[in-house]
Amino acid sequence: MGAVVAIDALLHQRQVWRGRPAAPPAGAQPTGHAGLDAVLPSGGWPEAALSELLIPADGVGELQLLWPTLARLSQAGERVVLVAPPYLPFAPAWQQAGVDLRQLQVVRTGTPRDALWATEQCLRSGSCGAVLCWPLGADDRALRRLQVAAASGRTLAFATRPLGTASHPSPAALRIAIDAAPAQWRVLKCRGGVAPAQPIPQGAG
Repeated sequence: MGAVVAIDALLHQRQVWRGRPAAPPAGAQPTGHAGLDAVLPSGGWPEAALSELLIPADGVGELQLLWPTLARLSQAGERVVLVAPPYLPFAPAWQQAGVDLRQLQVVRTGTPRDALWATEQCLRSGSCGAVLCWPLGADDRALRRLQVAAASGRTLAFATRPLGTASHPSPAALRIAIDAAPAQWRVLKCRGGVAPAQPIPQGAG
């Protein structure tokens, strides 16, 4: 007991350095890619927040980046919603990636404005594990609404946008650029930490 009291006293007097915990903080949402998790402040996706995937063209690996997370969430009974995807999801590929198709829902909309509204409603509902969207022409105000909705509904929000928007400010908690050649991820912004200078090879870990 004396040793415990002595340690407590030293900590109180700030004479002992406390290292950072090696494990990710409780509640972290791992990406499923160890190399990426290692450089993100929370050890994974920022919870209850908007993350942006910035791509030079469709099909450069954006789904491969998300599938481990979507598989984990869907297998745990969490609903995964795709709002106005640019292509109809190829069910066998999603199933092979481990996504429980019973938990996958696709929302079709008539206009980009409708898609933003539907995304916001899904996020605010608090009934989804993750909501994916492809906002066309979304400005800072629209993205901020999605960020607030994700926080309100405690939901993971993913927005896939053109790489050219990387130069525009964004309220997203995390911004990742996906390069095709070489196949790599570049963390452009991460809330709670400094974006790493070095890219991460796609599929690292």
